[in-house]
Parts: sequence; structure tokens; C-alpha cells
Amino acid sequence: MKPLSLCLVLTAGLCLTPSAGAAEKTAAERGQLAVRGLSDMNPQSWSKRAYDEVWKRWGVKEKPADYGAAFRERYGLQAAPYDNGGLPMGMHVARGGKGLTVSCVLCHAGTVAGQTVIGLGNASLDLQGLFEEMFAAEGGFFVPPYQASLARGTIDPVGPILFLMEFRDPDLNLRSTIKLDRSPTLASDPPAWWLLKKKKTRNWTGGLDARSARVDMATLLHPLNSPEHIKKQEGAFADIHAFVMSTQPPAYPFPVDRKLAEQGKGLFERTCARCHGTYGADGTYPNKVVPLDALGTDPLLARSLTKKNVDYFNRSWFTQQKGPDGKPYQISETEGYQAPPLDGVWATAPYFHNGSAPTVYHVLNSKARPRIFTRSYKTDRDAYDPVKLGWKVTVLEKAAAPNLPGVERRRIYDTTRPGQSNGGHVYGDKLTEDERRAVIEYLKTL
Repeated sequence: MKPLSLCLVLTAGLCLTPSAGAAEKTAAERGQLAVRGLSDMNPQSWSKRAYDEVWKRWGVKEKPADYGAAFRERYGLQAAPYDNGGLPMGMHVARGGKGLTVSCVLCHAGTVAGQTVIGLGNASLDLQGLFEEMFAAEGGFFVPPYQASLARGTIDPVGPILFLMEFRDPDLNLRSTIKLDRSPTLASDPPAWWLLKKKKTRNWTGGLDARSARVDMATLLHPLNSPEHIKKQEGAFADIHAFVMSTQPPAYPFPVDRKLAEQGKGLFERTCARCHGTYGADGTYPNKVVPLDALGTDPLLARSLTKKNVDYFNRSWFTQQKGPDGKPYQISETEGYQAPPLDGVWATAPYFHNGSAPTVYHVLNSKARPRIFTRSYKTDRDAYDPVKLGWKVTVLEKAAAPNLPGVERRRIYDTTRPGQSNGGHVYGDKLTEDERRAVIEYLKTL
């Protein structure tokens, strides 16, 4: 139950209707425009005034001189690599041309080692801070009844959908509320889009056919969107799915020790390939879902897919899209997590489904994982660690103080909190330090 852009729910301005000349474009080309939100399918989230005045919530005396850069740094957003009217990537003018809303690439585009990559999870995003402060700047007329995120770079991919589904019947009509099994706020690191093409099943739990596109339309569950309006957008979501399937991983930008990488390849194939696959011309990917009791990583996300939640969602219009065999793409309870392909793994830090391991080295050495840590949340080359393969972090001795402002508290990742554990996945613990270094060198080549 984790569509590609669930972070956009309720304030989502997720897609566009095809623009002029779209008939000459391929589905993937139309989808590439759609994820930018050139025109969208949801009402505005905020006025332009809220954007211009949200700085008054930052505790500064005057509006920063380079306001666009200050806004992006505050919320972990990126400069748009296309004409976006001066707005950060992931925000755009909403339907009707008056206010602002957000698009897919708010969460599903990021910058790493100075490269901006559409389809990469935004590992710096403070989604909760953006929502809280923009709504406050709007006058505080609406406060989402859930936490969008607990830590920067992560989102809750389930809670917002469940909340909005409580107001809809299976055919998406508004109704009196029912009660679904909503968990405490979850932590999910949005997976890279380019990995989907290798998968038969998708989402962290591997509980849904990878060909399902309609399920992502749950991002249109804005209370002002009618069932007819939502269903009418299915073609645009098919285009988005085509674009997602066309994305490619970025090449590693630093030097690689090819001799050491070749040693690492053999170690990887003996240690990791049974779950994460092999690579190259004859590469294979097993689509393996590893049970929680074997994997040992934080179970909260997987266990949020309770029977009640899955049964209700499987009765909805979102899971009635039929595959080639005539059967609908339905969600399954897996009680585990799918081991992802590792193409472009260097760029996808932090690691594990909840972003609790800042580097590949920490994935391969459970004893070295920091308990509480922070980082700069910058995305240039200086913020990247090419030795451990991931983000440079600062280890902290204490958890964030309870009275620390939320925007500062979310900069601190605390693995003792529910949903944020960094335990489990101890398969690399038997490697020596030299062997880990060789495996890491090989992973740079994928």
C-alpha cells in the first residue's frame, strides 16, 4: 500500500494533463513532463503569499537576500533543472494558476555529490517542516492530522493514505468515516525509480505487482476531488509509470579501483547476490522478499499492512486494474521486505527501508552503525563519503531534547525510536575490513 508518491497525499499536486503537442510525444515523454507538475490534478495547497512570507516562521529578523536558496535549504529542496518560475523542484503553480502545490519530484528527485537526479529519493527533504510552516503561513486554517515525517529524508508512506481512505468507499465516493489500522508515524526512504524495471513486485514489502500504475492514483485523494475526476486521470498515471520504467541510474562520479572492484565482485556474488541479484549482461534479479524474522530490520512498516487495511484497499477501485491474465493487481501481506536491486546504489544513501544506515559500510557492518546521528543535509561532493559510500555523518551522544524545535529535531536520526531501528541485516558482519572495502568498490561500478 505504498504508491510511488504517497508523500504527496492531501497536499499533492501530483500530475499533469497532457500539454499541447502531447500527441507527438511518447508515453514516457509525457510522463517526464507529468512528474514536474506543469499543470496538475489537485487544487492548490497554499497561496503564493504563504510562500513569500513563510520566512517569518524561521526565527529571522528579515527576509533572506537569496530567498529561493534559503527556502530550499530550510526544507531540503533542490533547484529545478528546468524552467520552474523560480520555484524549487517539486513545487509549482496549481490548477487555476493562483496558488501553489507540489508534484512527484518533491520526494522523488534528489541531488547527490552535486548531481541532480530525477527518480532518486530526496534524502534531504523535511516534508513535515514544509507542511507545518507553509500551512502556518497560510493562517493555520488546516493542520494535517498525521505526521508526514519523523526525520529528514524519510516520509510516512502509509498513514496519509489510510487517513484519506477512511473517508472513501471502495468506489471512492465520500462517505462517513470508518476506522482503519493506522500505525504510529512510519519512516520510509523513497526507493529509486529506476529499480522498478527489474522488479516483478514493488514497494518495500514486495506486496504488489510492479506493473500496477493505478495504485499510485491514491495520491489524488484530495477531499475536493470527485471519484470521476480521479478516475479520469488514469491515462496520465500510465504515462508516469512509463517514465518511471525508463529512468536510469547515474554513473558513479569518483575514481574506481578496478582491480579491487573485481575482487569485490566475487565476494559480493558469494555473500549478497542470492538476495540482491547479479549484474552485467547476464545479470539476474531474484525478486526475493526476506521474512522479518530472518532479516531483523525494523518491522513497523511491514506490519502496518494489516489484514484489515489490505482487505479494504483490495476492495477499492485502485486495486481493480487488470493484468494480462485478466486478474486485478491486488496487495498482499508479505511480513517481510523485498531485497532491492543495487543498480546505482552509490547514489541511494541512506540505506534500509527507513534510511537508518547512512552508508553502505554501515549496511555491511552492523556493529559500526551509529545509534544517533546527524548530517549537514547538503548534497554537494563535500557532503558525500566515497570511502564508506554514502553520506558523511556526525555521531551524537544524546537524543534530541524534547523542547528542540521540530525543524531541528528532525535533523537528528534516532535509531531508538519506533520505526527507525537500524538493527538486522547482519549478513556483512562476517566480512573482514578489507573484504568490505572490496565489496564497496565493486558496488561503485553498478
